[in-house]
Amino acid sequence: MSGFLYGVALQWKLDIRSKSLLVTCYIVPLIFFLLMGGIFTSVMPEMRSTLIQSMIVMSVSMGAFIGLPPSLIETYGSDVKKVYKANGVPLYLGLVTMFLSAVVHLMISCAIILLLAPILFEAALPVQLPFFFLALTIYIIVSLSIGSILGLVVKNQAKLTMIAQLVFLPSIMLSGIMFPIDLLPDFLEAIGRIFPASWGYRLMLDNGFCLENLWYLILVFCAAVIICTILLNKQKSK
Repeated sequence: MSGFLYGVALQWKLDIRSKSLLVTCYIVPLIFFLLMGGIFTSVMPEMRSTLIQSMIVMSVSMGAFIGLPPSLIETYGSDVKKVYKANGVPLYLGLVTMFLSAVVHLMISCAIILLLAPILFEAALPVQLPFFFLALTIYIIVSLSIGSILGLVVKNQAKLTMIAQLVFLPSIMLSGIMFPIDLLPDFLEAIGRIFPASWGYRLMLDNGFCLENLWYLILVFCAAVIICTILLNKQKSK
């Protein structure tokens, strides 16, 4: 157990020095928050009630789909995997440590948004903070599980960038954080519901923590765990 905790702590320290993680988990999401927060609340003052949830969905999506997968490629698509095998280290350890480290970084980024939004843009704080943080944790874990699949399946960095954008952009545009989802055509609204962002967004809204908004996220996470387990088992035979 102590070795596992040491691995998580070491990975967190390595991630702090990672320029890619710094950009995707902190710099870009926070710049987006600072710029778009003012625009959204000026054009649509009523958005102050959902600004925190909207900006958090963007931050988590970017960190999970664009930030985590390249780190996994560096481990499982390189000689690092051979080092794991040579030293008898379970292959899943790299995925688990990077996953937990990413959870911590995304939590910090979301906490910054939560603290600054009411001060800078008079955004409304969630009414039930315990349920909000529980919903946020669930959404982060589910999003990172999808990012884990991307990092384990795609072996080429250029292809990964393209595929990650194909997941990230619909998550943002069709989730309802930019504009009410009711304004979308029915087929685009249906496509948006495929991505966890729309479900996570509704789950984090006031009085949104219910089974109706939770079941799909649980289903996606369970499927992602199974897929990641299969992919890691295939890695052992290579």
